[in-house]
Amino acid sequence: MCTSLTKVHTMTTPSYASFRPLLWLVSLAIFMQMLDSTIVNTALPAMARSLGESPLQMQSVVFSYALAVATFIPASGWIADRFGTRRTFLAAIILFTLGSLACALAQTLHQLVAARVLQGVGGAMLLPVGRLAVMRSVSREQFLRAMSFIAIPALVGPLIGPTLGGWLVEVASWHWVFLINLPIGVIGYVAALKIMPDHYAEHRTRFDIAGYLMLAFGMVVLSLALDGISGMATPHALVMLMTVAGLAALVGYWLHAANSTAPLFSLALFHVPSYRIGILGNLFSRIGSSAMPLLIPLLLQVGMGMSPMNAGLLMIPVAAAGMLSKRYAVKLVERFGYRRVLMVNTVLVGLAMASFIFMVPGQPMWLRVVQLAVFGAVNSLQFTVMNTVTLRDLDRDFASSGNSLLSMVMMLATGFGAAAAGSLLAAFEHLDTLHGATAALHATFVCVGAITLTSTVIFWQLPDARPSPRDVEEVAE
Repeated sequence: MCTSLTKVHTMTTPSYASFRPLLWLVSLAIFMQMLDSTIVNTALPAMARSLGESPLQMQSVVFSYALAVATFIPASGWIADRFGTRRTFLAAIILFTLGSLACALAQTLHQLVAARVLQGVGGAMLLPVGRLAVMRSVSREQFLRAMSFIAIPALVGPLIGPTLGGWLVEVASWHWVFLINLPIGVIGYVAALKIMPDHYAEHRTRFDIAGYLMLAFGMVVLSLALDGISGMATPHALVMLMTVAGLAALVGYWLHAANSTAPLFSLALFHVPSYRIGILGNLFSRIGSSAMPLLIPLLLQVGMGMSPMNAGLLMIPVAAAGMLSKRYAVKLVERFGYRRVLMVNTVLVGLAMASFIFMVPGQPMWLRVVQLAVFGAVNSLQFTVMNTVTLRDLDRDFASSGNSLLSMVMMLATGFGAAAAGSLLAAFEHLDTLHGATAALHATFVCVGAITLTSTVIFWQLPDARPSPRDVEEVAE
């Protein structure tokens, strides 16, 4: 009897090997998206020269992509439930690939920004829909193993992206930073036709279109207002109007969600103290951190006079140290608790950012490598612990919604960070004319470090408790 039950169970539970093609497909999509988000930064000075723009005013190339992803992430789950994971995933690959081609063909900065938005719409669906397909295909026992597998590209992409971007700029042109996505996109599309399963929602839910429009409008308008500060031609009255309109839209969504039976994001999420503190801490801490991938290549190339290739190579210590420090997150939280780790590490991240004021021409190379590695280590540790504390106390009913909101906030902070970097560089434009680009960049590093330090007061609200190692590990994975 027992033997027959075992046989039935074996027959009805697919093996891990049967899911491997799907995992490789989703990994390819994640790799394409993660590569694109890091490969661009090293190529920005070359793009600026080609398009006749200032290299210190190229933040819109990063900002537009992040904002598009943040705006469309909330809708991606519903679209996949409504039209199926297969069709949605194929559409995402098409949009991302066409956006990449449009980026390569862009003749002006405005055309490039528009193409990056198209890329962002595709990118907003690639990762969530791919992850959703894995969640609905893989058994619960094999889920952690599967998610660990598809997380590898997210680590590898930032490791090779900046170096590859610098190399492509030197041996070819910045256009190949985007053209490299075309063969990957074609391979991914052909593979998806054969491999991607077509899952639909078991129970069709009504999409909160009113809430989505208010939330999307608020995010877009506030982001444009922040970015508009960097453009000296933007009237201050328009910036103020956009700021007020954006805040009003977010307040409108808050009131709407409080009275809606099925809001886009339930306000009950914020009744969980660790989630409320974690999501706000993520937003403010990541604004400073998200400015760094834009500022560091600019400092190395424009300020230090390094080649794109060498600047890209110097980003490897950042990613490598980050991958290494993630291993110690669980042990540190187990020993000292979330509150102490985040408060101390937030201060270290802020100081590490401000320390780039000491990076000057003639500095020994080993010191630059150490400085970049230290920043990468503490910054990566910050992300891991912040995400863990945000999601740890959510029950099963709110886990998916809470994770989706966290993903949106992370991308929104990326856009805010790029816009803030551009605004600060514009504010220090007088230093640029008097002392060169390095002075304006140094002042901006100090400011983004200060922005990061302010999030310490948010993490101070966490309870001073030490969780069990198992609880930390489960969420961290």
